Amino acid sequence: MKVSVWDTYVNREDGKLMHFDILVPDHITDSNTVFDFGKTYLQSKTFKTLQLTAKECRLCHIEQATEEVVTAIQKNGFAIIEMENCN
Repeated sequence: MKVSVWDTYVNREDGKLMHFDILVPDHITDSNTVFDFGKTYLQSKTFKTLQLTAKECRLCHIEQATEEVVTAIQKNGFAIIEMENCN
């Protein structure tokens, strides 16, 4: 499965900057859909974050998904790769 990788940065209320990727099937091109996936992910966090918009989340590239990513997309519609300050 080919996936679109959306490079995402969101400020936390504690001043830290979160960095994560939102991965979706490459046929999903509507940014609002991707933002909704990102907001769903952020709601799972125990800390507060600031707003997620096009300024913080941009299409980066398309790549072949790993089995783990495919499984997450089949379950949730999207996958997240956490990089910085996500916990």
